[in-house]
Amino acid sequence: MKLKDRITDDMKAAMRAKDGPRLSTIRMLLAACKQREVDERIELDDAAVVGIVDKLIKQRKDSIAAFEQAGRSELAAKEAAEVEVLRAYLPERLSAEQIEAQVAGLVAGLGASGPADMGKVMAAAKAQFAGKADMALVSAAVKAALAQGSQ
Repeated sequence: MKLKDRITDDMKAAMRAKDGPRLSTIRMLLAACKQREVDERIELDDAAVVGIVDKLIKQRKDSIAAFEQAGRSELAAKEAAEVEVLRAYLPERLSAEQIEAQVAGLVAGLGASGPADMGKVMAAAKAQFAGKADMALVSAAVKAALAQGSQ
């Protein structure tokens, strides 16, 4: 079953259960998918849907930080609940150790050495880790690997 179909089925289940917060989050996700399909005149595959979910989670995390800084804990809690609903549609994530090991292999394979090669390594890492890992962790692992390589 395609991920988009699973999301649609979950929306129907949330409607039947009268689960308002979950329903609104799933509708927001489907709207974002539909918007991209209309804008680009394509049908989204599972990888593209995972990319949209990742983007929405990142937006929610940024909002949580802003709301907590402003002392709006009720809005931060709402955003955190949305993140939990969205996480259900992400594939299993790689652990920090797995990310570090793969990044080390990637840096060695590209022959990168030093912070000047950060862009080159991140471009390759983005393709390799898309949907499989939190890109903030990947970026930190790349910085650490390049710092070790320059010493």
